[in-house]
Amino acid sequence: MKVGIACTLKPDGPPPPGAGDDWAEEFDSPATVEAVAGVLRSLGHEVRTLGDGRAFLEAVMADPPDLVFNFAEGQGVSRSREARVPAVCEMLGIPVSGSDPLALAVALDKDMTRRVVEAAGLTVPMGFTIPPPAGEYDGDHAEFPALLDAAGLTCPVIVKPALEGSSKGIRRTALVRTPAEFGPAVVALWREYRQPALVEEFIVGDEVTVGMVGNDPPQPLGVMRVVPTEPSAEFVYSLEVKRAWDGVVSYEAPAKLPRDVYAAVEADALAAFVALGCRDVARADFRVRDGVPYFLEINPLPGLNPDSGDLCYLAYRMGHTYADLIRLIFDAAATRCGLA
Repeated sequence: MKVGIACTLKPDGPPPPGAGDDWAEEFDSPATVEAVAGVLRSLGHEVRTLGDGRAFLEAVMADPPDLVFNFAEGQGVSRSREARVPAVCEMLGIPVSGSDPLALAVALDKDMTRRVVEAAGLTVPMGFTIPPPAGEYDGDHAEFPALLDAAGLTCPVIVKPALEGSSKGIRRTALVRTPAEFGPAVVALWREYRQPALVEEFIVGDEVTVGMVGNDPPQPLGVMRVVPTEPSAEFVYSLEVKRAWDGVVSYEAPAKLPRDVYAAVEADALAAFVALGCRDVARADFRVRDGVPYFLEINPLPGLNPDSGDLCYLAYRMGHTYADLIRLIFDAAATRCGLA
């Protein structure tokens, strides 16, 4: 089979003006692309890299593959940027792995995702979004604490970008401990990420993630718990932690949770997968407080870096190799598309 890999490579050079050091966090390295390609070649497929954006369009128009293996994140700040590749494939009638344009667009918008999964019966943290002003904010932050009061929230709260993945914007400073810190945190996020701020109650409890693969029905890969080396009620699974996790956290899979809680987390993850119309693969994140899973987000384009992807870490600890994981995703897509 001719398989094309759609991917957004980390660009060379300095970040754009005003961008933070996480501006390319969700993009992939050539090493990750080659790792995926190597597995697909080992399965007997003819593989080529299609890239993203204009290069992707030109490649699929010139020589359409039998299937596009997609993990292209898309560039910019559009809330639909992850939906571009499957939208093009859908328009051209080219089979593509992973979720369709609607599922990817909704899942990237954390506020929209919260509404969908809450309607499906999941528990979400109390929260709300604050859109940025039309121009540069020039206030004194005095009005911000009233927004917390109106939403029934008290500090600490988490403030994060509403339209990002790969933990972009989720730093140690995302945990806002006092009303006085709240306004400056929101304005700083507006300026750097140019998008709404999502404000949520901070759930003190276990950080867990669930991997899922397949369709009709999807199957859980397992539940992984992120365990800080130094336990703290204020632990945030921040970008700083993810970048230097060794010695800071350990990854425990299967998660050592009470059996009923483990089952509840898996059930909620699968319910979110189905409610959003995900396909083939996804990873969902939760906090567990007093035995109750609180849904945080779902990623239908989970990172596939063999050395840093949470889905990969989970798969390894559940007894799978990297090749197993890529094969499971590919087989799910090929079967769904009638190409198995």
